[in-house]
Amino acid sequence: MKKLICLTYAVIALTAFTYVLPVTAMEPVQPLLAELTRPNALPSGPSETPALVPADEQTTAESAAPPPVAALFSLEELRDSGDEEDDLALPDVDMPLSDIPLTLNSKVEYFLYYFQTSGKQSFSRWLSRSSRYIPMMKEILVREGMPEDLVYVAMIESGFQMHARSWANAVGPWQFISDTGRRYSLRIDQWIDERKDPVKATTAAALYLKELYGLFKGDWYLATAGYNAGENKILRAISMYNTNDFWELSRGSYLKRETKEYVPKLLAAAIIAKDPARYGFTDIAYLTPIEYDTVTLQSRTNLDLAAKLSGTTYESIKELNPDLRHWCTPPNYPDYQLNIPKGSKQRFEAEYAKVPEDQRFTERVLYSRYQVRKKDSLKSIANRFSTSPAILAELNGLSAKSRIAGKSLLVPVKQTVDFTHEGRTASASKAAAKGSYAKYYTIKKGDTLSSLSKRFNVSAKLLSAWNNMKSKVALKPGRRIIIAKFTEKNGEMAPAGTRG
Repeated sequence: MKKLICLTYAVIALTAFTYVLPVTAMEPVQPLLAELTRPNALPSGPSETPALVPADEQTTAESAAPPPVAALFSLEELRDSGDEEDDLALPDVDMPLSDIPLTLNSKVEYFLYYFQTSGKQSFSRWLSRSSRYIPMMKEILVREGMPEDLVYVAMIESGFQMHARSWANAVGPWQFISDTGRRYSLRIDQWIDERKDPVKATTAAALYLKELYGLFKGDWYLATAGYNAGENKILRAISMYNTNDFWELSRGSYLKRETKEYVPKLLAAAIIAKDPARYGFTDIAYLTPIEYDTVTLQSRTNLDLAAKLSGTTYESIKELNPDLRHWCTPPNYPDYQLNIPKGSKQRFEAEYAKVPEDQRFTERVLYSRYQVRKKDSLKSIANRFSTSPAILAELNGLSAKSRIAGKSLLVPVKQTVDFTHEGRTASASKAAAKGSYAKYYTIKKGDTLSSLSKRFNVSAKLLSAWNNMKSKVALKPGRRIIIAKFTEKNGEMAPAGTRG
């Protein structure tokens, strides 16, 4: 009987141990979550370097792989998972104050980790340059009625580098392509590229983001994703997946990885930049804010003359005017405003007035590269560029018997500005001043006014009027046309015309 009682107790004890075991095995989970939510905590598992890196900060460095945590998950796995945990706001992390919505989920955590590890050197440079431009950029954004924290769009676009250029030929701190830059009245030609001007480019970016914000009904995540991919791409994604939630859209395969990562990268950059020391950025050499005086020039002026009259160097004048592409101010630009060192305006204006107008500017020849084709000769190339074969031969160290097929030759170029295709136009400036904006579409083969009218919900009559087209004209593929117009009303973008 005693043996039977002992056996019964043994069975009960074994059963109790079996039920307790799973609970015991899960105990490490909560301490791990608490560790992951600390600012400097590093996620477990191998890290894949994000694809989205500004053009001026591209590196080939590989991130070190921390040792894995057994029987649990890494943030990398969580980032790629499609379950509801993607939207889990991890506990015990206080979000900094911001005038754009900040979210903390696995995708944002991934970039917080990335910026603290393999991307730390690049992010440190961004922070160093940020103090030079952020005060001025925030002032412009607020003036245009935009959240000042949109300044971190410029941080992830270019790292605040004025001369940044992407693989897609997007230029400047806000990375405008030429079409979008001209759409917001930025002059871009062989003399000047206002996409590099921090004041003009920030103003254009504010107007573009304002238009996107209105288009996407007040959703900053969709607006900034549209800034990266183009508004039409995001509109098609919304239609395809029948949702206007960015995090839902990013789970699909339609948007490129760069766009999916754009918003979480922006949020992570804003979170760190608002409290760098908390995330390990304690030894940043911040640059002083950019300061300058502005003088109005009535005629073209050499920059070395401007430097001499303001008591500085040519390099300093070039740095203060990153939009200027050559040695002088641009032609056909009345009342051009030149930036000079702060405190030198009175001296400059007094000395400038003493210099005769015909001595303020010196003409120089500009050159370009020409790839020689199979049937080209020095004579045919010289005729094309309005020069002589002898000058071409001297420029390129050629003799009469030199073979030139396939060579890249230095050639002189004409110094002209065609304002029908490039530069600022009066109509564009007038439209921008009135708060009017247009949305464009590139015509494809098979498009008709009728089909575009139905597609974009606007009358064929309005399409014809906006684009100065006859109603029965054939649409030429490749032409960009206006398919929507907006006007600003009470801080929001309202359609200027509807179907009728």
